[in-house]
Amino acid sequence: MFAPRIVSHATSRCLRGALRSHPSPILSRLEPVKFTKSTGFNVIRSLRTVHPPAASTRGTSISLARNLNPLPKRRFSPVLLQVRRYADAAAKAAPGKVKKPRSAIVKACIRTLTMFGFIGAVFGGAIICFFIYDATTYSEDPEVIDIPVSELALNPERGGPKNLPIARVLVDDDESEGRFNCKHKPKLVILGCGWGSVAILKTLAADQYHVTVVSPSNYFLFTPFLPSATVGTLELRSLVEPIRTILARIKGHFLQAHAEGVEFSEKLVEVSQIIDGEKRHFYLPYDKLIIGVGSQTNTHGVNGLEHCQFLKTIDDARKIRKRAIGNFEKAVLPTTSDEERKRLLSFVICGGGPTGIEFAAEIYDMLNEDLIRHYPRILRNEVSVHVIQSRSHILNTYDEALSMYAEERFARDHVEVYTNARVQEVKQDKIVFSEKTDDGKVLTKEIPFGLCLWSTGVAQTDFAKNLATQLDKQTNKHALETDTHLRLIGAPMGDVYAIGDCATVQYNLAQNIMTFLRDIAWEKGKDPKEVHLTFKDWQTVALRVKKRFPQAGQHLRRLDKLFQQYDVDHSGTLDFKEFSELLSTIDDNLTSLPATAQRAHQQGQYLGRKLNKLAQVAPGMHANGLLDGDLDEAYYKAFEYKHLGSLAYVGNAAVFDVQGYSFAGGVAAVYLWRSAYFAQSVSLRTRFLLFMDWAKRALFGRDMMDL
Repeated sequence: MFAPRIVSHATSRCLRGALRSHPSPILSRLEPVKFTKSTGFNVIRSLRTVHPPAASTRGTSISLARNLNPLPKRRFSPVLLQVRRYADAAAKAAPGKVKKPRSAIVKACIRTLTMFGFIGAVFGGAIICFFIYDATTYSEDPEVIDIPVSELALNPERGGPKNLPIARVLVDDDESEGRFNCKHKPKLVILGCGWGSVAILKTLAADQYHVTVVSPSNYFLFTPFLPSATVGTLELRSLVEPIRTILARIKGHFLQAHAEGVEFSEKLVEVSQIIDGEKRHFYLPYDKLIIGVGSQTNTHGVNGLEHCQFLKTIDDARKIRKRAIGNFEKAVLPTTSDEERKRLLSFVICGGGPTGIEFAAEIYDMLNEDLIRHYPRILRNEVSVHVIQSRSHILNTYDEALSMYAEERFARDHVEVYTNARVQEVKQDKIVFSEKTDDGKVLTKEIPFGLCLWSTGVAQTDFAKNLATQLDKQTNKHALETDTHLRLIGAPMGDVYAIGDCATVQYNLAQNIMTFLRDIAWEKGKDPKEVHLTFKDWQTVALRVKKRFPQAGQHLRRLDKLFQQYDVDHSGTLDFKEFSELLSTIDDNLTSLPATAQRAHQQGQYLGRKLNKLAQVAPGMHANGLLDGDLDEAYYKAFEYKHLGSLAYVGNAAVFDVQGYSFAGGVAAVYLWRSAYFAQSVSLRTRFLLFMDWAKRALFGRDMMDL
């Protein structure tokens, strides 16, 4: 007989694990004992004693031995070795009953196939669920129900200065409970469906206003990606979102028409529509009017712009794409001469701003990545891209280091950049411009072109110009002027607002000097012009200036230094003249807000929140008879623009100018550039389409078709 032997804790653990999966009489032979070992400190270890298995249990110990995890050789237990001997002897006696373990390769293959099988099952289930859902979206039975329509909607009354129909009730005002609840709410009319207008619609609370949007286009256009759509990187439909989809949340209405003018005294907007070649006019009443009609391209008085392409709308992008692909096709014809081929393959961009630079970069990417794959390579050798910029650098509103980076990258890519150059005339097949050299000489040059893009700033639309002529206080020739609450200057207070590219915020601190001094003068019992401001008074006035003109806050950070600088007579006070000079200096340092989508979006969000606030306090104001006065300033703060940064794509690279930090990079920066704009998309639908377009370009390239 074998004497019982002591088994280590690790070996005991291996035996117990094996015996659980292979029950056998050997389990009854395991008896717990305790063993104390004194090596400087006492450690109580859980051990077990094992009696060797009898003959009747050796058969069941075969699998037991095969499942033991051996310890290192120096720690092999005699009991473990004895059990293995019994298992080996039993395996020789019954070789067919021993199951050999699988190899590591076989196990890895099984795991991989299992994983792929699970993924396939998930995708297969998702596809089946999609088809089941898709089947439920089809309807064969038309839903025809009686809809109540007001008589005034079908036969509107006439009135106004021109005796036109007045659309006080719309045909869908009564078709649902939600629209009916908004029918008698204050009428909010929004002209345009750009960045600012859409930001208002997405910020407005539901059931607060009877909202009507008037615009010649029934979609919102995501303008930052327009250059990508001109070359097929993105499809045109991926950049637009139906305006009616956005309006559905707030039960709003949409009229596809043109705004012609505004009758401020009667609160009527004149609207026109062309139906079957006939232009029809009518009035749309409002309680609050928001003007967001955008802008048009600035011509700068240059002749021949009818030979140029613009990039403001989805139709412009479609025309550019058709023109570019058409030039490629003409260039490969056997009847095309070398000189004509070079002209057709010459791309000229007038304007070194973000739009022009990104278009040049997209053209270059298309030439390198897709043109050589589908067209004869001689075309790539003869293609030329030129950028004409009136300033000393392209992207002149960005950090100078970023401008230099973009210029160096264009120079490496053989994109020719002309700085300090001005276009004199655009002819049918060439552009004439003057360039100022480093030594001060002015040279006149010509560049033949097959496609010329004009992207040189913005100007007022005809509608905005007509409004400016109606209001005497509108003195700016480039945009409609508003106060810091975005109210149109000269219009009835609190009724008309203007946002986006069509408007600019007026900062005239010096003209409001009497307003700032009135309270202090009243407290001291003096005329405002005779008040001398102490430093404590100056701190109080500075707070009022910041509240009314938040944009001036960045110039009022060191009040002590400003006080010392403009206290010319060192009297310890600021008199009326010194205070006027201080405000005039701040006026000179304040610049106009940039005409960008970022600014329009912030203005729209601000105005949406303010309208929500005014709607909340309206019942209390009516109950207390507070219907007049400066309600905007009483219940909401002035608008403050916060520049979040500028981005630009420069051809498989991107530049960033974000809150004082500037950096540029390659493909990684491109993904960051895409992500920034991807997050700003207005809906899940457009995000999905953008992702699919980028994936399609990576897998199959751009579509070189002139659709």
